[in-house]
Amino acid sequence: MQGQMLQQLMTQPGEITFREVPIPAVGPDQVLVKIKRIGICGSDIHVYHGSHPYTSYPVTQGHEVSGEIVEVGGHVRSHQVGERVTIEPQVFCGRCHPCLHGKYNLCESLKVMGFQTTGTASEYFAVDESKVTTLPAGMTFSEGAMLEPLAVTVHAAKRFPDLRGAKAVVLGCGPIGILLVQSLKALGAAQVLATDISDQRLALARELGADFAVNTMKEDYATALLNAFGHDKADVIYECAGTDITMEQAIQNARKGSTIILVAVFGKRASVDLAKLNDSEIDLNTSMMYRHEDFVDAMRLVSEGRIKLRPLQSAHFPFRDFPKAYEYIDTHREATMKVLIDVDGPEE
Repeated sequence: MQGQMLQQLMTQPGEITFREVPIPAVGPDQVLVKIKRIGICGSDIHVYHGSHPYTSYPVTQGHEVSGEIVEVGGHVRSHQVGERVTIEPQVFCGRCHPCLHGKYNLCESLKVMGFQTTGTASEYFAVDESKVTTLPAGMTFSEGAMLEPLAVTVHAAKRFPDLRGAKAVVLGCGPIGILLVQSLKALGAAQVLATDISDQRLALARELGADFAVNTMKEDYATALLNAFGHDKADVIYECAGTDITMEQAIQNARKGSTIILVAVFGKRASVDLAKLNDSEIDLNTSMMYRHEDFVDAMRLVSEGRIKLRPLQSAHFPFRDFPKAYEYIDTHREATMKVLIDVDGPEE
C-alpha cells in the first residue's frame, strides 16, 4: 500500500507533534495493520512526564493496540486481510538464554514498541505476523487494545503456582490492580482483598470482584487483613502500587513462609525491611510483562465473561487529541482507569 499516513511523535516530555510519513512497506513475513485503538498506560504517562527510566526522545508511542489487517506479505500464511487483531509489542533477540528457554519476555536485549523502539501510534503499522493475534468474534477494538494490560495481570497472577482456593491481596487499585483482582478470581482465587487510598477506585474493585476493599488512609491495613482472612492472613500478596509504603505493608504483614509478588514498576530505588523478609522466609517474586500464552488466556477469560474490560474504559479521544488525553489523565487522576485513542473513528 502506497501513500502517506499520520504518525504521533513525542519530541520531549510533555510535547507531542504529528507528522506525515510514508505508509510502511510490508516485508514478506509481515502484515500491515490499520490501527483502530491505542490505550494509554501508566508507563506511557511516565514517558509523558519524563520519568520513565528506559525511554529516550523522540519516540512514537503505542503498545496497547488493536486494528485490522489490510495487507499481508508474500510468506504470510497464518493471517489474512480483514482480520481484527492485537499486537504483542515485545521485540526480542531469540538467541539469548531466556529466549532459548521460552522466556522471551526476559530477553537480554528486550525492547518494547513505544518505549525503546517505534510504537504503533500511526494510522498504519507493519509488524511481523508472529506478533499478531486474532481477536475473538464479538470482541470490540477497544477491548482488543486492553488485552495487553490484561495479559500483564494474567501473567502476574500465574506467577503464584496454584491459585485454586487461595486468599490473595492486591495492593493498589489502578488499572493493573483492578485487572489483577479480576484475573485472580477468574483463575481460581477464593477471596481477594484490594487496597488503595481512593474510595472511587475501591468501589470499582469491589464491583469487579474484590471481596474486601480497604482504604488504607482510613483503615489500618494490618487490622483489615486480619479481619478479612483471620490469623492465617493471605497466601499471596501482589504489590501493584510501586511505593515504599505499600511494599513495607506487604513485608510487615505477610504470613511467614508466604509469597509477595512485585508487579509495579518502581520509579526509584526501594527502601524496605529485607531483614524481616529473610527472618520470615517470605518468597519475594516478581512479574515482567507476559508471553503469548498469557494473551491467549486473557482473550479466553474475556470471551467467557469472567473478566470485564468495559467498566475500566474511562474516556476516548481522537488521534490528533493525544495531548488532550494526557491533560485529561493529569486532571482526572483518581477517576481515570483506561483512556483510549480512537485512531480510526469511534467503535462500530
